[in-house]
Amino acid sequence: MSQLKRKDREAFIKTYDENVAEINRFIYFKVGNQEEANDLTSSVFIKAWNYVQSKNLLEAKTLRALFYKIARNIVVDYYRERGSRPQLSFEENTNQDGELIGETEAIIDESSSQSMIEDKIDEAADLRLIEAKLPLLKEEYRELIVMRFINDLSLTEIADISQKTKGNIRVLIHRALNALRELIEESQTKRED
Repeated sequence: MSQLKRKDREAFIKTYDENVAEINRFIYFKVGNQEEANDLTSSVFIKAWNYVQSKNLLEAKTLRALFYKIARNIVVDYYRERGSRPQLSFEENTNQDGELIGETEAIIDESSSQSMIEDKIDEAADLRLIEAKLPLLKEEYRELIVMRFINDLSLTEIADISQKTKGNIRVLIHRALNALRELIEESQTKRED
């Protein structure tokens, strides 16, 4: 961070390399199209570099939080320009039943204290089921689950990005996981019938 405050280009390139995959994954889960996610991810880092060049970074708590804030704003602008609300499809990765196929890149933190998903993480099919159900959650819940369990952000970082308190984030993540659990249980009940 101190090197970036001095506008060190090499430090920014290193930071880019460390964060590009995570930011790309975050955007992909919001737009559902890899090509669009790649383009928007590039925009995030261009805007971040311009920000570093034009402002001092005193108000940014962490660079990672800055990337997420810019990514969130770029996705909002993306949908404003398109004139539509986010409609995630993940069509290129689904079978005719709408379930995701292939290897999942999402890894959910097994050490999480959230007992409702601990039993489901061990099997790849369950990970695909979770990934398939994410687009069905409301956007705020989906975003929180991706940031916390897929991109492994701390509650403090999520609070900084969302501009909410840690306590509020904790409650929202709990609600998001409950909503996800209900979708998964509903899906499993349909399979059994």
